[in-house]
Amino acid sequence: MHAYMHVHSSCPGMKSSRQILLVASLLFLFCCPIWSSSAPRNPTGPLLSDGHVCIGCVLIVSIVEQLAQVHNSTTREEMERLCSYLPEKLFLKSICYLTAEIFGPDIIKLLSLKMNADVVCHALHFCKQKAGQPVCHLYKPPQEGLNRALSRARKTVRHSPALTSPGGMKGICSIPALAKICQKIEYVLSTTLPFEDTDGDKFSIFPTLRGFYWRGRDCNDRNRNIYPGRRPENWDAQQDSNCNGIWGIDPKDGIPYEKKFCEGSEAKGLIVLGDSAAAHFHIPPEWLTAEHMSVKTFSNLPMALSNELDLPQLSGTTGFWNSTSRFLDHSIYLRLRQRNRCNHRDYQNISKNGASSKNLLKFMGSLSRNRLLDHPAIVIYTMLGNDVCNGNIDTVSKMTTPQDMQAHVMETLTFLNLHLPPGSYVVLYGLADGRFLWDQLHDRYHPLGQLNRDITYEQLYAFLSCVQVNPCQGWMSSNETLRTLTSERAKQLSNVLEMIAASEKFANISLLYLDYPFKEMSEEWQRRGGETWQLIELADGFHPSEVASQLAAQFFWEKVLKQWPQVLGKENPFNDQIEHRFGDQGGH
Repeated sequence: MHAYMHVHSSCPGMKSSRQILLVASLLFLFCCPIWSSSAPRNPTGPLLSDGHVCIGCVLIVSIVEQLAQVHNSTTREEMERLCSYLPEKLFLKSICYLTAEIFGPDIIKLLSLKMNADVVCHALHFCKQKAGQPVCHLYKPPQEGLNRALSRARKTVRHSPALTSPGGMKGICSIPALAKICQKIEYVLSTTLPFEDTDGDKFSIFPTLRGFYWRGRDCNDRNRNIYPGRRPENWDAQQDSNCNGIWGIDPKDGIPYEKKFCEGSEAKGLIVLGDSAAAHFHIPPEWLTAEHMSVKTFSNLPMALSNELDLPQLSGTTGFWNSTSRFLDHSIYLRLRQRNRCNHRDYQNISKNGASSKNLLKFMGSLSRNRLLDHPAIVIYTMLGNDVCNGNIDTVSKMTTPQDMQAHVMETLTFLNLHLPPGSYVVLYGLADGRFLWDQLHDRYHPLGQLNRDITYEQLYAFLSCVQVNPCQGWMSSNETLRTLTSERAKQLSNVLEMIAASEKFANISLLYLDYPFKEMSEEWQRRGGETWQLIELADGFHPSEVASQLAAQFFWEKVLKQWPQVLGKENPFNDQIEHRFGDQGGH
């Protein structure tokens, strides 16, 4: 493995081989803990559970094995090829080379004996068989049987230096080169506040790490009184105090543009309180498809990692990038901006992977709205599944009860009523009926299994359950009774939300309720020539895809516009003049 030696000196302090692969797993971990985990993390402790380390190892070994098959080359060459595809940012390339240097010899040896990725990762102790539990595997067992193959593999590597080196799988963030990265990850995970925010107004001039991909870009990061969403100061005659790109005085009549174009226009912002679906969790299937892998495949990996593997800038709620789907739909924010260009940049996506009614209040402090100084807001409360989704074997006992749902949501609404300006609205979205996940995917091949037609979603779901990191044990299961029970509980919780919207009154906020329109979305997508399974993220088999998010935005907009147009505010008659004078209003 001499080809990897030149990188070794570039990252001093990385001496525990277990730590290195753990970090590599973090970077390659496409079935990662932030799917549904919301437990507090210790900055100096492990970022991944044993189950996630196992998945990371199986995925990496599988990709290397498939690359060798695609290029008709050796395992050694394909390890180097895979590392060469990774960017230098965040030490990605260096970590990959170090991992290959340490574990490459064992992986090469085991793959040469026709061991599959499950056996390799168990033999190297990255997958562990827990007492009384079966040996977890993603692939069908080898012909000789899983236990016999595993015994043979362990004998092959029992004297490996990689397995006998000191150091455990704890404390990866104590590695000097990774300490700062871990601090950033810990910060954004725990607060959902921008990491870079000079003036402390909760808005940033940087895109990722909860920056303007998540909430409107700050137009003056040295003045905490200038931020998106505030009512203009002195009609913004001298400066743009609300960052909507409209300011100055019309020389023809001496009237400030903000007053001329926005006064009485019912400007309002969009705030989303959601889970990973609202944040648009996304793992590109190309990351798992060896056949077409290249340097370009991983070019956006650093951005994805610093965004918690979310793409809020493409979400159906607060997205502002052009859709990458073949149908160019618009997010709710872009529709609201199109209706009134005074709403430019007034969006906040306060969504978190693993969020539910139970933990929402822990990061609600990141919401930015001054009841006296800011415009009213439309708040979308959308927790599609985590109140019924968990990875526990006894999953039903861990689901939110209707009584707890009532209490949690009322706490959230009380908080919002205290912080939102009068005239604000809160739209409560019902939970999804996730039975469509199994119905649409269970017998389809997962991206990792498409080359050899050897991994279905049924196998993936079973593997995730076995290593106890299934993001939704209730729906991602072959147990039809359990899937039905999970949907029944989801319906009960949706009924609680609907009842709250119909019966509760607050001084500053009005409540509305909407069902999650999956049936309508599926019918519309089929009408456009698509298939229902395309509404699900292919890599994880769990989240709504970009197409689904855009369709949900369309149905949200159409229903609210028809039944409650006052929520969206009137259409601004000066939109064309704003565009003529201010162009793209400073962009996003």
